[in-house]
Amino acid sequence: MLQNPAHMRDATAVRNSFLEQAGWCRKLDSPFTALLCETLAGSLDADTAIGREILDWQGNPRATADALALRVAGALHGLARSRQEPALSALYPPAPLPDPESLWRACRDAFEHHPQHLRNYLAVAPQTNEVGRSGVLIAGLLEFARRFAVPVHLFEIGASAGLNLVMDRYRYRFGDATWGNAGAALELAPAWSGHAPPVHAGLRVASRQGSDIAPIDISLPAERARLLSYVWPDQFERLARVDRAIATALLEPTHIEAMDAADWVERLLPPQDAARTGGRVLFHSVFWNYLPAGAQRRIEARALRCGAAASDARPFGWLRFELEPADGQASLQLTSWPGAETQLLARAHPHARTVSWLL
Repeated sequence: MLQNPAHMRDATAVRNSFLEQAGWCRKLDSPFTALLCETLAGSLDADTAIGREILDWQGNPRATADALALRVAGALHGLARSRQEPALSALYPPAPLPDPESLWRACRDAFEHHPQHLRNYLAVAPQTNEVGRSGVLIAGLLEFARRFAVPVHLFEIGASAGLNLVMDRYRYRFGDATWGNAGAALELAPAWSGHAPPVHAGLRVASRQGSDIAPIDISLPAERARLLSYVWPDQFERLARVDRAIATALLEPTHIEAMDAADWVERLLPPQDAARTGGRVLFHSVFWNYLPAGAQRRIEARALRCGAAASDARPFGWLRFELEPADGQASLQLTSWPGAETQLLARAHPHARTVSWLL
């Protein structure tokens, strides 16, 4: 099939985005997903309708933008988990790494046999909701609680299914220190270096609210399956963590509002909130770089306004765990008011497998 130069440029960008994602997968210890992305980068063709739609992607396919490769990988993992495409399922972990040719044939057949399933995934951004990040986020909340001995109201943007919004319901190990409910279904124990966070701070979550542009409703079996499909299939511990986190979240469900992050922050976070006693903390994790610059400016402006109106009785915190592009790691930062103090609290693996506490 002849392709015009514009189409070729688009296809090149798409293929490069799959290679970029493969690099991230290798860094984050998912050899199967890396192989899948590399195979698709080299073998995608226009012989199926889905193949054409992927190669003709109209947005920005990169991992830090539309995350096209993860949309496709999630769709294929969902098919493999559901056993709707047995030849594909047979190649997925715990099976040994397949040869690229066999993997491509199975993927191409899946594109041909299940086009609507693929389109459903292509239409929305991936929702990984990596619950391992609670292992570093909770440390930031403990630091806020140490500074201000007040109940805390949580506000999360990019909340997905809300699994990190219930971080206080899990238990934790930070080296020799522990925090949380000893009877919790999920324990998070990142490889911790440095001092322990302030585990004796009296953290009490008074309320929690979250938003996402396309939240996952874990009360629905199909949505739970979709959430699990975004976890890389050779990372069995992550899959188990998400399962336990879902079970925990379902005990006391938290509604995640479907709304643009900047609109939601401006609506839910007035500079002064006399209706709530205690402090407010706005937080997000591996989300900021996906926002348009205009939305980032609006959220930052609202955080500054809330901070300017804060008091010791009603403090405000902005907690963010975000990627550092220079080295592929992530940093945890907390700005708290009154005082407008910003501190780099920790450096960590993006899934918080390892954490270096800096205080």
